[in-house]
Amino acid sequence: MPPKKAKKKTETAGSNVFSMFDQSQILEFKEAFTIMDQNRDGFIDKGDLRDTFAAVGRINVKSEELEAMLKEAPGAINFTVFLTMFGEKLKGTDPEETILNAFKIFDPEASGHIKADYIKQMLMTQADRFNEEEIKQMFEAFPPDVSGNLDYKNLCYVITHGEEKDRE
Repeated sequence: MPPKKAKKKTETAGSNVFSMFDQSQILEFKEAFTIMDQNRDGFIDKGDLRDTFAAVGRINVKSEELEAMLKEAPGAINFTVFLTMFGEKLKGTDPEETILNAFKIFDPEASGHIKADYIKQMLMTQADRFNEEEIKQMFEAFPPDVSGNLDYKNLCYVITHGEEKDRE
């Protein structure tokens, strides 16, 4: 019987982090992890972090800053560790705020808008790539303004609260 207990304990510990999120959230985290794992080795390392920052326009990240980020993890950052770290950081966080924070990475001026062309490029070239039809559908649902900007604050609100017609 003791081996069963040990096995059960391991299964519970392993699945615990996955029970913190619903399936769609896990898929979103997986997509983010895949984007950050620039060298596609299954782990996020210093080089991956540097490349991720460069992809969003922050080129001169200090080595110490990257090392401090990596030290937050208990070891090598695979997807399970990544998910666990986010789970710890997001406890009690409003889902809308979480989504807004993800978009803010692409909005260093905190304008509340992101160039539609830039979002299109990112969605078509990173992780689970969108095709032209998916981009078209997204922009039909959330059209850019006359300046070509996507109002991500409104998008986040609709994602987390639904549209008026969805709430009736």
